[in-house]
Amino acid sequence: MTKSELIETLAKAEGITLKAAETAVNVAFQSMENALIRSDRLEIRGFGSFKVKNYEGYKGRNPKTGELIEVNSKKLPFFKVGKELKERVNGSEGES
Repeated sequence: MTKSELIETLAKAEGITLKAAETAVNVAFQSMENALIRSDRLEIRGFGSFKVKNYEGYKGRNPKTGELIEVNSKKLPFFKVGKELKERVNGSEGES
């Protein structure tokens, strides 16, 4: 699903204009982005959680030349799927 498809789905489900749905989706995504920029943990119950992982710098090699290079430390967002979503995707136990 793309962002545009999400906006259309929201607009149809809630009976609102595409512009209002786009604003709602943008505000939600911007709020999530801002939380991650602050290194806050973001949890959406039943869906999953996001957090920022810190990776230390290290010495690596350029695969083309074999030259030793310094890889800087970095922060990357990490998503962990929630138990409920994992069960829904895999099909709950006991359901046909």
